[in-house]
Amino acid sequence: MSEPSPTDLAPTRRSLLTRLKDWDNQDSWREFFNTYWRLIYSFANKSGLNDVESQEVVQETLISVAAELKGFKYDPARGSFKSWLLLITRRRVADQMRKRYRAREVGKLNPDDTAVAEEINARAQEDVVTAESTWDEAWRTQLAEAAMARVKSQARPEHFQIFEMYVLRGQSGATVAKALGVSIMTVYLAKHRVGALLRKEVARLEKQML
Repeated sequence: MSEPSPTDLAPTRRSLLTRLKDWDNQDSWREFFNTYWRLIYSFANKSGLNDVESQEVVQETLISVAAELKGFKYDPARGSFKSWLLLITRRRVADQMRKRYRAREVGKLNPDDTAVAEEINARAQEDVVTAESTWDEAWRTQLAEAAMARVKSQARPEHFQIFEMYVLRGQSGATVAKALGVSIMTVYLAKHRVGALLRKEVARLEKQML
């Protein structure tokens, strides 16, 4: 999978979902893939799947989204797109776990046996609360990366460099000021300005969440 630009990781807009209902709209599907593949992959991987299995989850989830989008209608009162995508992704993760279990036990157990089926389901089904927590963590990471990438393109380069060293890397203000040949007040000012831009961008992206 090719690594998407962080600026591609903004939450999906309603207009994109509408365009995705046209299966032949390759540009929209590419945008959707670039936006969500890493989120889906990360969730699958944290659920216990290996790299190959996680990539399978990404592919199968996209196929399922394509099939189900025809009847999908955005209604905040009934739930978010984020929750709907989580539900589909969890099902595909469960499918991969079933495949793994059956492959390991092939020739030993009958997967149609009731007891075996119950064990397969027990291993495949992650606790709902845990799943939502894992998904939300991946979603917040995606949002933060998108916001940071946009702020980097908006802020003055020297201010973002100071912010990166002082805030993101945790270096002291004095160390940053000495390394870059600026005053300590410049360091504090850059932190304030870039921090304000970041908070504003995160708030803007959060409003776009479905």
